[in-house]
Amino acid sequence: MTRIALWVLIGCLTAAVYASEQIPEHDLSADQIVEKNVAARGGLDAWRKIQTMVWVGHVDSANTPAEELPFALALKRPNMTRFEITVLNRRAVRMFNGKQGWKVSPSATGSGEARPYTMDELRSAHDEQVIDGLLIDHQAKGVDVALEGIEKVDGHEAYRLGVKLPSGVTRHVWVDAQSFLDVKYDRVARGPHGPITVEVKYSDYKDVEGLQIPFTIESGVAAAGKSDKLTIDKVSLNPPLDDGMFTRPASQGWHSSVSINAEPSPSTPPALSRPSP
Repeated sequence: MTRIALWVLIGCLTAAVYASEQIPEHDLSADQIVEKNVAARGGLDAWRKIQTMVWVGHVDSANTPAEELPFALALKRPNMTRFEITVLNRRAVRMFNGKQGWKVSPSATGSGEARPYTMDELRSAHDEQVIDGLLIDHQAKGVDVALEGIEKVDGHEAYRLGVKLPSGVTRHVWVDAQSFLDVKYDRVARGPHGPITVEVKYSDYKDVEGLQIPFTIESGVAAAGKSDKLTIDKVSLNPPLDDGMFTRPASQGWHSSVSINAEPSPSTPPALSRPSP
């Protein structure tokens, strides 16, 4: 065999091996994909130990009057959430205590009145699986998962999973066929002219005390072609979070605020600051 023929053969074999490594395993079941996803994200036992979590970062959106709006997101099991975002030095807050939700929008004269969630907002909040998402411990949550096929997400093969929640709502989660990390999910929301599909993409995964957490999250309406980008700067695991911060403020103009230390760790959890009315 000539030297040229030998190099051609080696090149073909190398290409074949590379291609075989990139082709997803088509014979995996939904349960096997979920198992690999849980392992890739840090393991079931590790996630079960996380009872609270705080993210701090900034949001870039074409729908806001400023860039890099600072935000803080506090999460507590089973499904308590508090989201704060600062726009032009004024803070907007959304909070959900697992049963009821409230939202506070800043007014020209200061903090506005806390308004209750609408019925659609309540239904959506009840369906959210905070802390660890839809796939981890899905059987204990009463979530059914089915494999629907394989699709391309940003040029990479991904398993498309149909996820049915206890409420009967069905969503979709895409799991990368190589890393087995979540790369996308969608949900149906009520728009001004009827139902719309909201797509959320995850990227820039980083290790946080053994857990894989996406530090970039983009969301938007699938048909609109525009998205909001949420960039996480700091994450704290298991900080002490009082249930009171997820409930309606006791008085207008007074709201707890979530902050986080520069170097989050179990010994230096986020602090809760209480600005004056």
